[in-house]
Amino acid sequence: MTASVVVRRLAALSGASAVAAGAYGAHGFKNSDPDDYQRVLFETANKYHFYHSLALLGAAHSGKPVVAGTLLIAGMGMFCGSLYHQAMTGDPGLRKMAPMGGMAMIAGWLALIL
Repeated sequence: MTASVVVRRLAALSGASAVAAGAYGAHGFKNSDPDDYQRVLFETANKYHFYHSLALLGAAHSGKPVVAGTLLIAGMGMFCGSLYHQAMTGDPGLRKMAPMGGMAMIAGWLALIL
């Protein structure tokens, strides 16, 4: 196994654990004030959107770029999209998509191992 393969796998595991830790933090420390919570939702969506956009750069050079890229894009759409929607409209109607999107992003990071 080459060093680049080891580093890529470590990066994939690190990214997956970052998504899981971020989800824990978002739920464990949310504010009770709705205005603050909407701001936090938007900032969270933006942060994950940015990080996973950068991850797509790595997915392009992975062993299975279609699999990793598809999972990352779908995850961003479901997770970030639902958070952006709730933050901007106050409507929590799409919030059930966020956990599915988070799982897709985790799977996308893990697909970088392939």
